[in-house]
Amino acid sequence: MTLLLTRSDLEAVLDPAACLDALREGFRAADGGTVAGQRVRTDLPFPGTATALIPGLLPAIEAYTVKVNAKFPGARPALRGVICLHSGRDGELLALIDSATVTAWRTGLAAALGTHALAGTGGVLGVIGAGAQAELTVRGLAALRPPRSERSPEFQRSQRSQRSLRSQRSLRSQRSPRSHGDLVVHDTDGERAAEFAARHGGRVVGSAAEVAAAADTVLLATWSREPLLRLADTRPGQHFTSLGADEPGKRELGADLLGAASVIVDDRELAGAMGALAGTGLTADATLGEVLRGEHPGRRGTDDRTVYAPVGLPWQDLAVAWVAYGEARRRGTGRAVDLLA
Repeated sequence: MTLLLTRSDLEAVLDPAACLDALREGFRAADGGTVAGQRVRTDLPFPGTATALIPGLLPAIEAYTVKVNAKFPGARPALRGVICLHSGRDGELLALIDSATVTAWRTGLAAALGTHALAGTGGVLGVIGAGAQAELTVRGLAALRPPRSERSPEFQRSQRSQRSLRSQRSLRSQRSPRSHGDLVVHDTDGERAAEFAARHGGRVVGSAAEVAAAADTVLLATWSREPLLRLADTRPGQHFTSLGADEPGKRELGADLLGAASVIVDDRELAGAMGALAGTGLTADATLGEVLRGEHPGRRGTDDRTVYAPVGLPWQDLAVAWVAYGEARRRGTGRAVDLLA
């Protein structure tokens, strides 16, 4: 039997803390895999692109994923597709999973891990592009950097007892524990920016440059094909996480900014071929896996500009899909079908 998991099913069973744990362990272990993941992308005779990520593999999981996405920037949602979760023992199709939700969760939470590892603590967070991936990054950072009042053992025990109830509520109905001055937001869609700011206790500003002027840590998650920030827009000590440069032609940060920063990526080859470093002649300083394993310091000093510029890797789909599949089976969530009937 194959388990069908829709967006609402996934939002009911996924928990940021569990996904963060799975992704953290994945970054530490994925470099030792024997089969490299591949990203295949092609233009279409339509206003979009087709992308496939194969195979999603991790050493500790006896399963793999194949993801197929349609990416149409003018549509809402702009990304739609499916993740096939297969057994590693006999190829059984264990689950068909909404890829847009898994992609947002794995991209946003992996970005939260990278931001947490590289950015200074505290300060103002800036968001450029107030979509689903930014939503998950902000929530992931809230889990990784809770307010001091939420770090006591008593609070943590209370949170664990309520986690299953919280995970069943829509992500967009939850508020992050940020004060009004701690978050600034810009989006080309003013209404979306206002809604994002309201959910997270922030304020809206009029441009990407205004975000960089106000923030200590800047998250970019857009479809931009021209740099939104250049070196002159920034100052020493800032951190930038760029999620939009995930395929050829997309660009959020200028080459002069990248050249002045310590650049951390998820995969060196892909970052140079289709990510933030494509066409710049620059190379990455390290991978996030190397940083999380303690093989690279990430941020070398308080005045260091740092950039985390991932492309997105197949194993990340598996990490989150496996968490969702296990929890869905435990709870009886989703619909089981026999595709061979």
